[in-house]
Amino acid sequence: MLRRPPYPESLETRKEIEKHVNEVVDMDVIRKIEHNEIVEITTPVLITWHDGNSRLCGDFRALNNYTKADRYPIPRIPHALDKL
Repeated sequence: MLRRPPYPESLETRKEIEKHVNEVVDMDVIRKIEHNEIVEITTPVLITWHDGNSRLCGDFRALNNYTKADRYPIPRIPHALDKL
């Protein structure tokens, strides 16, 4: 199971994360889960720019241990063009 503890954050940051989450919930992009549902595959991370704007992202690095590498990667364009 993918369980990640939340990163330590200030109260200010927590309020900003909640604001972003509520905006996305209001747009019906995601839904809030009940306290008894276990869906913890990511940890929310708030990215803040110098101008004060912020964006909510997810830390999905834990998924790397559970995903398989593509056995047949997309060929590089120069190699594909050489074969024409």
